[in-house]
Amino acid sequence: MPEQAKPCNAITVGEALQNWTQQVDRLEARWMLQSVLAVNSAFLIAHADRELSPTEAARFRQMLKRRAAGEPVAYLTGERGFYDLILKITPDVLIPRPETELLVETALSNIALDRCSRVLDLGTGSGAIALTIAKHRPLAQVTAVDLSSRALAVAHENAQAHAVDNVTFVQGDWYSNLPAGETFDVIVANPPYIAEGDPHLAQGDLRFEPDLALVAKHNGWDCIRQIITHAAGYLHRDGWLLLEHGYDQAGTCRELLEQAGFASIFSRTDLAGIERVSGGQRGSFSIAECL
Repeated sequence: MPEQAKPCNAITVGEALQNWTQQVDRLEARWMLQSVLAVNSAFLIAHADRELSPTEAARFRQMLKRRAAGEPVAYLTGERGFYDLILKITPDVLIPRPETELLVETALSNIALDRCSRVLDLGTGSGAIALTIAKHRPLAQVTAVDLSSRALAVAHENAQAHAVDNVTFVQGDWYSNLPAGETFDVIVANPPYIAEGDPHLAQGDLRFEPDLALVAKHNGWDCIRQIITHAAGYLHRDGWLLLEHGYDQAGTCRELLEQAGFASIFSRTDLAGIERVSGGQRGSFSIAECL
């Protein structure tokens, strides 16, 4: 039997990647096509001659168009890899970034693997930090807080998808809705730290991400100050507060931690050599206790 001819308007995986992706990054295009076809990268390589259906072709071309207009790939595909998890991502949450993995690594180094610990994640968003810690420290009890009910819904879905059952979700403004007297061994936070009107907000993915997760009053310091000022009341003695912050905020973060009575204060650099995470250990004395 003669080989069946390909319809004149049909296009294969390989042809789509070759002919339609000039205006976007090729790796991003592959991610988007993987999402459209619900396959992995190996499938695209092994099945370059697989024809796209009209619906698949239309979805892929629409994704490419939206990406060329600047929309983040994570919002187009609805997912983003973080640490060793694949997380659902929507425009209601901040897109997890590689530099935030430094905050997770720092937290894990201060959470024992063989005993119960209590961990608080402030501003959990998609749940990236809380769920990664919970997955790698199964004896820990993690409380994840966010002001946005929509963000918490996404975090809930991610917890269910990864069968993480040692995380409790709380809607609230930082510490406001935590049970009275509850304290933690480690508090982690990636709070909003960009100043209102910062030109970076008009660039790249930041244009599409929620302001609630990005922007802080008082030149970007409002949330960091609140978290540091009140942390001692929610930490066990010798507990750790760990924060992600902006590229130029490490020095002031260390000063704020010192003023709040923290000890063993430090900053850590990311792969680009930028001080990205700062923290300290609650000492025997804290200014917050005297307020």
